[in-house]
Amino acid sequence: MEIKIENGLTGHEEQIVVYEDTAAKYGSGLVEVFATPAMIALMEKTCLRSVLPFLPEGFGTVGTKVDIVHTKATPVGMKVICESELVETDRKRLVFEVVARDEEGEIGRGRHERFIIDVAKFMSK
Repeated sequence: MEIKIENGLTGHEEQIVVYEDTAAKYGSGLVEVFATPAMIALMEKTCLRSVLPFLPEGFGTVGTKVDIVHTKATPVGMKVICESELVETDRKRLVFEVVARDEEGEIGRGRHERFIIDVAKFMSK
């Protein structure tokens, strides 16, 4: 089955940073600021949700690569906004540019790669 998703597709997600999103809780640091793994998870979610409406029933995507920089700390209680743009497609491979901002400006950016999967086939392996 050929699935066609056009480059230029955008995604947008927002969240308020809570303690569970912090480096201290993740164990990736000692301070109570938005953790890099939490930022990457938000970026992946933004990309995933942007393409889901264009996939047939029973299909999804899995993340396979991240190339991200986290450049600014964000405290608990602040809103983080993530935006994605699909910049490259190669059959089932999707490449996104992503940027995250808090209420004061950019906190991270990079590229994220996902692959389209048939969920049942994927889970049977």
